[in-house]
Amino acid sequence: MTVTIDAPTTAPRSVPAVSVPLFYLGAHQPHWLWTADFPLFVSHRQLARKVTLRPARARWALDSGGFTELSLHGRWVTSPEQYADAVARYAEQIGRLDFAAPQDWMCEPFMVERTGLSVAEHQRRTVANYLHLRQIAPHLPFIPVVQGWRLADYLACVRMYEAAGVDLAALPRVGLGSVCRRQSSAEIETITTTLARAGLRLHGFGVKTGGLHRYGPRLASADSMAWSYAARREPPLLGCTGHKNCANCLHYATAWRSRLLAGLRRQGHQTDLFDTFEKDAA
Repeated sequence: MTVTIDAPTTAPRSVPAVSVPLFYLGAHQPHWLWTADFPLFVSHRQLARKVTLRPARARWALDSGGFTELSLHGRWVTSPEQYADAVARYAEQIGRLDFAAPQDWMCEPFMVERTGLSVAEHQRRTVANYLHLRQIAPHLPFIPVVQGWRLADYLACVRMYEAAGVDLAALPRVGLGSVCRRQSSAEIETITTTLARAGLRLHGFGVKTGGLHRYGPRLASADSMAWSYAARREPPLLGCTGHKNCANCLHYATAWRSRLLAGLRRQGHQTDLFDTFEKDAA
């Protein structure tokens, strides 16, 4: 079945007026939703384990956990209906959900090898899943994800959405997939610039500090777990007890986030957008 969401458009697009992305801190611990005062990026695989949910303190976004699921099984074992039911529960009981990633198919070479499928088939399944989720749960904030490996792949994926009647440039957010392991490369900078010029308001998944400094102005939003990787290589912060490092520590993550935002300020990003970011996080 073909599901039409928005009529495609061929009108020329300009680069969105974005100077710094809205930043979601990646969180290992779902209960940070009830303690942190800034935007978080939380995995469905972790959140699904919570029997009791309550309203979030700040805005947040949901990771479908696709990287782990495909790595473990070579396919999605969670059905779209099961996932949509879970997202509906989160939206109702936690609230403040900005968007939820679909059950997309990553296109890194090792992932394509793991599934035994082609990049084109991963893209087709990614588009089909977004259409399916929108069909069965149109009230939930699922976003499309553009998948690929080379620039030509991403452009082909955009055309797949267009052929399905989805105008990506008309949507508030479009995920950019398969970039986190090469996020600071010149190739990714070219890909983000090209897609932004097509009018896509991109969300960068797993963007580290190098990527934020390099092509952050081309993103509308981004998430990162880089703080946790850094913490694993360092001793616990002074005053932190009970763990050998701060890889799961909200105190460390909060300090890392503050340093990141301060560094981007020093780099010259517009402070008024940071001020807006801080107010939105409240």
